Amino acid sequence: MTQDQHGLAMTGAGSAAARHYDRAIDELLHFRAEVDAEARAALAESPDFPMGNVLAAYLGLLTTEVEDARTARVRFGAFRRRIDESRLPPRERAHLAAVGALLDGDFLTCGARLAEITVAHPRDALALAAGHQIDFFTGDARMLRDRIGGALSAWREDDPHFGHLLGMYAFGLEEAGHYDRSEEVGLRAVELNRRDVWGIHAVVHTYEMQGRFGDGLRYLDARVPDWSTGTFFNVHSWWHYCLYALEAGDVDRVLAIYDAVMSDGQSCMELLDAAALLWRLHLEGSDQTVRWRALADAWPVRVAEPFYAFNDMHAVMSYVGAGRLYDAEKLIAGREAYVREPHPGVTNHDMTLRVGLPVCRAITAFGRGDYAAVVDLLYPIRHRVGEFGGSHAQRDAVQRTLLEAALRSGRHDVARVLVSERVNVRPCSPYNWLKQAALAESAGDRAAAALARRQAATLTRTALAD
Repeated sequence: MTQDQHGLAMTGAGSAAARHYDRAIDELLHFRAEVDAEARAALAESPDFPMGNVLAAYLGLLTTEVEDARTARVRFGAFRRRIDESRLPPRERAHLAAVGALLDGDFLTCGARLAEITVAHPRDALALAAGHQIDFFTGDARMLRDRIGGALSAWREDDPHFGHLLGMYAFGLEEAGHYDRSEEVGLRAVELNRRDVWGIHAVVHTYEMQGRFGDGLRYLDARVPDWSTGTFFNVHSWWHYCLYALEAGDVDRVLAIYDAVMSDGQSCMELLDAAALLWRLHLEGSDQTVRWRALADAWPVRVAEPFYAFNDMHAVMSYVGAGRLYDAEKLIAGREAYVREPHPGVTNHDMTLRVGLPVCRAITAFGRGDYAAVVDLLYPIRHRVGEFGGSHAQRDAVQRTLLEAALRSGRHDVARVLVSERVNVRPCSPYNWLKQAALAESAGDRAAAALARRQAATLTRTALAD
């Protein structure tokens, strides 16, 4: 019996397969595409190596791509038919059960089983990394924090992946609202490994949630080679850069980055980043029809069947932005048929019913100019949109859509509440003050509007000058 690099026993793996497995885990934690090649190499050496098959299945299932999931389901099913699971040690059987739940579409049970594994085996890096992604996909901020935090005491600072654990923990801290601690932990993670893109990502999220866009731009500018190339996270990192540039009012820079980096997305994750960026411009009245059309063409095959409601929202954004309301309504009709049928244990079913469909309907209503309907659809669910996954920063597209619809529909009462919430949480955000100005304009208070615009301009100058 071999051991992985963290001292955990593995059955069915020769020494070469174990080396490839360890390299695959390292590549996974660095978000590098080489993880796939190393996982395949491990199975080429030892085809029935349980943890190698578990890793390959997680890789296929956590992309949120329907075809990847289908392939993973077939391959993992064939593997399970070839082996006697009863002869495997408890940790490996638990991983098989967790993957089985994920294959069945049950994200929540998978996450719970992975949590049980890390109670008994807190140095199981794969259980922690996969569980962390499950928590992200289900929008569980508490578990994003505590799954990693509960394992950290079993790791030492000289462990080669300790920094990666800190990077994951920093992201969990940020999503749970512990911004000072998140920044501290994230900076330490990147100090230990300057190319820890998830650690960099955690720091970037912390600045985003505090409205510190000047700090964010400077932080990313200072380490461009460390995050901008060589990983399958490049586009998302550039998306964060663009959020800062948008806050600074630099639309030309945003569009230049979009065309150079984001316009040719090759995965759902990259496509949704592109859609989320263009949608923010769309809400501000920026006509990006040509870019929208190219993006909308990439979505149909990826949302042909229900799989992940968070992806559906971004497909609908793309259709609406491209003026293809028929395609948006067709996708919605398909999801309405989907939720009418029972799907016991399938997490996406409840995500779609409770959040995905109302959000998709609202985005389509926005495209029709029915802003009152947008408010009616989104206001009741605004505090539970996290149920369909993503981060606070990503889900802010929904909150901005609600605010813009409230302003355009004359729902000044709702708009006042929403603007007040935003300004008081992030008083250093120019966007929030510009919306305060728009609200004041709609109420006929030109003096208050002018004051809010001056505040936005002052904040921009100050942030970029620091």
